[in-house]
Amino acid sequence: MFVGIDVSKNSLDVALLKAPGKPRHKVFTNNTAGHRQLLTWLNEQGALSVHACLEATGTWADAVALALHESGHQVSLVNPALIKAFGQSQLKRTKTDKADAQLIARFCEMHQPPRWSPPAPEIRELQALVRRLDTLEEMRVMEEMRVMEENRLTSGVSCAEVQAPLEEHIAYLQAQIAKTRRQIRDHIDQHPNLKDKAKLLDSIPGIGEATAALLLAELGDLTQFSNARQVAAFAGLVPRIRESGSSVRGRSRLSKVGSSRLRKLAKARCSSLEPP
Repeated sequence: MFVGIDVSKNSLDVALLKAPGKPRHKVFTNNTAGHRQLLTWLNEQGALSVHACLEATGTWADAVALALHESGHQVSLVNPALIKAFGQSQLKRTKTDKADAQLIARFCEMHQPPRWSPPAPEIRELQALVRRLDTLEEMRVMEEMRVMEENRLTSGVSCAEVQAPLEEHIAYLQAQIAKTRRQIRDHIDQHPNLKDKAKLLDSIPGIGEATAALLLAELGDLTQFSNARQVAAFAGLVPRIRESGSSVRGRSRLSKVGSSRLRKLAKARCSSLEPP
């Protein structure tokens, strides 16, 4: 049996392919209670062992994928670009959550993509901490920009009623950032495997503590890569060539089929190395 799940922040549209008959469809909330209800529904449908496909939509899909995996189901996280291309090949005209779930299930049945295995628990916890840090730093930058905008609008005349709460929030964010950085450092120190790998990464020129933590979190088990090109491909940092016949000579661009967080890191590192 094959299951397609269209994942959004708040809901899961699920399509179950059972032969014979039309696909069964049901919607669940995308939270722990909804995941339990999904597993119960699958059992009620006699789907004791399924191959479930989900689009790799970052953190929204992680929890339900883990719940399915831990219940003994086969899970595949599929690049959304593959699902889109498959839909175009099927000449699909309908674009709804229900139709997308059925499309994902059909893709799963036809192509049976590779099985996904979740990262080790210590990697998952490190991912959560690193992503939390990234969110906090983005929030701090936004608040600092708001302070600058307030100063600009008031021509340098600060308004205490506006300025003070903003500065208090920035101070709170800075404290949370410092706390999260300590948690990341402590977490790595508590796991010898992570600690050894962090030291190796830190020994590379240009890579510091923060970058090493992010690489460990987003790359997971480094032994899955046999060379640097595989890492670049995983991050979507390899070129996409656009050539056909003698007339098409398009400009090569990054494929961007991979981890957006790693590409963001690469961009930041390249910017820091550019001459002033």
